Amino acid sequence: MNSSLISKIEKARKYAEERDDRIRFESFRARIVGDNSEHIVELKDGVFTCDCDFFAGWSSCSHVMALERILGAMIPEPPVPEHR
Repeated sequence: MNSSLISKIEKARKYAEERDDRIRFESFRARIVGDNSEHIVELKDGVFTCDCDFFAGWSSCSHVMALERILGAMIPEPPVPEHR
């Protein structure tokens, strides 16, 4: 195998192992297959949205919480609401 390719594979392994310190998702879209139907969860500018009815009333849901658990430190901390 080419030595430069081996070097890239080793670097990829290192990045993956250090993912909590090196990788931050800024935006993405995911389809979650729920027990009753599929839902679209998006992350934009550090804010999650979901197309499920529960999210509309509570600004969170099991679909968003699942992605927060899966991605852990690789997603930004949610913005803190301003108190007026």
